[in-house]
Amino acid sequence: MALSLPSLEPQQQQQQTTTNREIQEIDIFHRFDVVSDSSDHHYLHIKNSSSKKTKGEGDSLTNISSGASKKIMQEWKILEKHLPDSIYVRVYENRIDLLRAVIIGAAGTPYHDGLYFFDIAFPPDYPVQPPLVYYRSFGLRINPNLYANGRVCLSLLNTWPGKKKEKWNSSESTVLQVLVSLQALVLNEKPYYNEPGSGMLPGRVIWEKKSNAYSENVFFLSCKTMLFLLRRPPKNFDGFVASHFREKASVILSACNAYINGQVRVGLYRNDGSCSSCKSSSPVHVSEKFKGLMGQLYPQLVSGFKRNGASLGDFLEQVKQPVEKKTPSFKWKTVRMFFGKLKKVLALKKENSSGQSGVQGKGS
Repeated sequence: MALSLPSLEPQQQQQQTTTNREIQEIDIFHRFDVVSDSSDHHYLHIKNSSSKKTKGEGDSLTNISSGASKKIMQEWKILEKHLPDSIYVRVYENRIDLLRAVIIGAAGTPYHDGLYFFDIAFPPDYPVQPPLVYYRSFGLRINPNLYANGRVCLSLLNTWPGKKKEKWNSSESTVLQVLVSLQALVLNEKPYYNEPGSGMLPGRVIWEKKSNAYSENVFFLSCKTMLFLLRRPPKNFDGFVASHFREKASVILSACNAYINGQVRVGLYRNDGSCSSCKSSSPVHVSEKFKGLMGQLYPQLVSGFKRNGASLGDFLEQVKQPVEKKTPSFKWKTVRMFFGKLKKVLALKKENSSGQSGVQGKGS
């Protein structure tokens, strides 16, 4: 079925006909654009008409009805006009039922400066059913709502229980709302509390400790995701991924050092080295597990950013190990002192007993 695509800005039309798309996208990467290569899209070959349906999925992702096609064209126009600065979308001229989006992690969260990709598919009866959304996780679970297998749990997608007003509404809900919800409600400052039941019981201090530990792990996994993206960037986003991490490399590495050394709580590092939402300048508790994991990952980050062409300067000098050497804890110092004294006592007793046996031998 022939479909008329939404009119694009002159710059976008010029970008579509360029012979070297990747180079141009490094310099100019529009928030919304139409592309042709969908070969690595997660939903490219999925057809549910010949297989068992799963909740929220239509009969086929390729047999789009005329009503669904019209609605998808409306979605394109909404995205082209209203995407926020931190979300970029690519749609496909030959597969209008597919869409790919990337969300830049917001400042003030453990996701800051990271890139989070989502593959989206419109079901044949769209918008009766919500779109299907897959998170490109690389096998890492960075959020209670984003599973390692790519599953996305969100009330708006009808993949998670919620109030009626929070669920998909075929007459009002849009893909833009889905993307903004993922950024604001899922990739938030304290993702630990996205887990059902977290923080419900008394003991705020305990919950906060668990939340901080979870955020430490989230930041570590987000840094690993950066390396995976540099090695295997999603198609049509190659130049964008490379350019983003060249620009943000110094900030990310500075944040790593600040978190490891307990200067600021994970997620609150600012580009100027200060801390957002900090109430005091006292050192922040950092788990030994986080220090160890980041100590191992840090050289890999430096190496990956360097290969990507980032100007790192002093960070290359820190590549050996950004974590300070561990000093024995008070507990182990006490144990060592005890055994040291015990050895001395035993040595004295041995000398005394051998001396006495010698005297007895002479007098016998």
